[in-house]
Amino acid sequence: MNSKKIDILAIGVHPDDIELSCAGTLLKQISLGYTVGLCDLSRGELGTRGNAERREIEAKTSANLMGAKFRENLNMRDGFFQIDTDHLIKVIEIIRWCQPDIILANALEDRHPDHGRAAKLVKEAAFLSGLIKIKTIKNKTEQLAWRPKQVFHYVQDRNTNADFVVDISEFMLKKMELIDCFSSQFYDPESAEPQTPISLKNFRDHIRAKNMWYARDIMTDYAEAFRVEKNIGVNDLFDIQ
Repeated sequence: MNSKKIDILAIGVHPDDIELSCAGTLLKQISLGYTVGLCDLSRGELGTRGNAERREIEAKTSANLMGAKFRENLNMRDGFFQIDTDHLIKVIEIIRWCQPDIILANALEDRHPDHGRAAKLVKEAAFLSGLIKIKTIKNKTEQLAWRPKQVFHYVQDRNTNADFVVDISEFMLKKMELIDCFSSQFYDPESAEPQTPISLKNFRDHIRAKNMWYARDIMTDYAEAFRVEKNIGVNDLFDIQ
């Protein structure tokens, strides 16, 4: 991989985590001229429906439709990855490769145990990536240390209090198109595979309802929610909805 500087790196432990939780925000930032890259930690091979090969095709289709600069997969073991040196180094390498100013990462805690563990893994890697004494090499070239300015955690399955929300009303329809790229995971009346919480017929309605709920306080139609673990600076009190 040659270095590819971007503004925002969105990381999800499973293909479709990003689309379900923060695709509207990414679409909005792309429309504003910012560059976005995507990274899946695993291939989602333990998912009840579909398989890793099909999910890889779905993920690439969604990334192209979104307009992301790239989508990488770190091939960690779905369900069994750990927060250890090897896994941290993998995340550090991609952070240093694309040098994002902002990282969007999995929920700090959630129904699926992978989500919270991935959030901690990415948070620790983002910090360690800025330490010059940690050496990483890609394509026989030593990487430069790089620490993003912010790591924001998107809200996933469980609704929680948000630290801030992003108005995605203009992009909700296209967000649903990106979600629909992952057809193996969602409602299909002709599928003989077992039902899951996200394959129910009304799951798309739940996604819209979640984004409507978070939009209520800012009096818009749809919003995505984020959590932070450090204070956010504000330059203008009147530039807050």
